[in-house]
Amino acid sequence: MNDADARPPADVPDTDLALYDRTAHDAASQVIARYSTSFGTGTRLLPKAMRGHIEDVYAMVRVADEIVDTYRGPDAGELLDAFEREVHAALDRGFSTNLVAHAFGRTAAQVGITRAQTEPFFASMRMDLERTVHTPETFAAYVHGSAEVIGEMCLAVFLNSSEGPRPLPPTAAEGARRLGAAYQKVNFLRDLGADESALGRSYFPGVTAHTLDDARLAALVADCRADVHAAERCMPALPRRARIAVGTTIDIYLRLLDRIAVTPAARLSAQRVRVPDSMKLALALRNTVTRRRARVERSAQ
Repeated sequence: MNDADARPPADVPDTDLALYDRTAHDAASQVIARYSTSFGTGTRLLPKAMRGHIEDVYAMVRVADEIVDTYRGPDAGELLDAFEREVHAALDRGFSTNLVAHAFGRTAAQVGITRAQTEPFFASMRMDLERTVHTPETFAAYVHGSAEVIGEMCLAVFLNSSEGPRPLPPTAAEGARRLGAAYQKVNFLRDLGADESALGRSYFPGVTAHTLDDARLAALVADCRADVHAAERCMPALPRRARIAVGTTIDIYLRLLDRIAVTPAARLSAQRVRVPDSMKLALALRNTVTRRRARVERSAQ
């Protein structure tokens, strides 16, 4: 019997779980394509397996965020609880009728993402439904769950996509957390006015869109830069293609931070500072070419 004879007839449905896995991932991959040019640009520089896992992680995070930031209905808490249960069920049983939860659970099993990351994440999302201002303590807890554990999830993808779940190196994990925190705080600065006017939230303790002054803005920008620079010291722990991708997102966020830094505090709440898509693509190209040239030069030595 040849291969053609072994194939099922064209009208016989493919009920293999692998088809469902692919369908779930296809659904998840659409989310980052529609929602994020910054992370989307970096993600496209990853090898196929890593890229797929990051897309699954991003989709799960985005769905939860949409519940608390976009839907915001009276039953948003119930929807978030239900989605969390579905995500954790996918972690436990390896299957979900929710395509995004299924894709995330499949990725989590392959790279070693556990409830140690997902439970703090959902706790932070729940804070968005319950809290509009933060103390230093609640701010630290919120950033940990909404950003630092996302950094850990991404690091697990970068280090474990090819060899399966392994413990994350402590130094690299700390760098991933610092980078996640930096990105989140830059987003808070960029969205300061919108968060307050549309969502009624002020994330930075003691700071609102109306009370932010240039001195406080400079201090917040410096804090973001410190997190980024601490994270950059851990970049050698990443595989080469992941370094290119992460380096690109760092460059994009640093450009955004530069633009925020030169925007007067009084104007920051009235305009959304952004990096043009053309610049994001240029940064991606520069990082790819620079890394490739460095590799060729090392090989020639």
